[in-house]
Amino acid sequence: AGADPKPIDIEGVGSFTPLICYEAIFPAYSAAFNQTATHLLQITNDAWFGEVSGPQQHLSQTRMRAIEQGIPLIRAANTGISAVIDAQGRVLASIPLGTAGFIDVPLPERLPATLYSQTGDWSALALILLLLAASWQRTRTERRHHIKSR
Repeated sequence: AGADPKPIDIEGVGSFTPLICYEAIFPAYSAAFNQTATHLLQITNDAWFGEVSGPQQHLSQTRMRAIEQGIPLIRAANTGISAVIDAQGRVLASIPLGTAGFIDVPLPERLPATLYSQTGDWSALALILLLLAASWQRTRTERRHHIKSR
């Protein structure tokens, strides 16, 4: 335990932001050390999902973390789906659901910091406010035209 979150540094390999199971579906956890980490590392037990759509959904959510942070993600799941995902969300290699195995591929590089990794949900909030303001302005303009044309 420590006072501040820190990535796990592995000499000669890189630094990893550890994500345990469901933490990978929440952007705030993967953003914890995004300025210094070279990779996200998710360790998960998806066995409780069974063989329904849960593991695929969980994988899709982790792909989003890689995209929004611009950081590759390595996903180790005891019952699958394990995968290496690049910083653009592409699955480079994977082990299917219910299959034992290993993945041996070069670790992908991280991208420069993304807008989302620097601003978090504030960028989305700003965009929503901008769209609402534009919609309000358009409605106001249309009402004025409608009143003048009468």
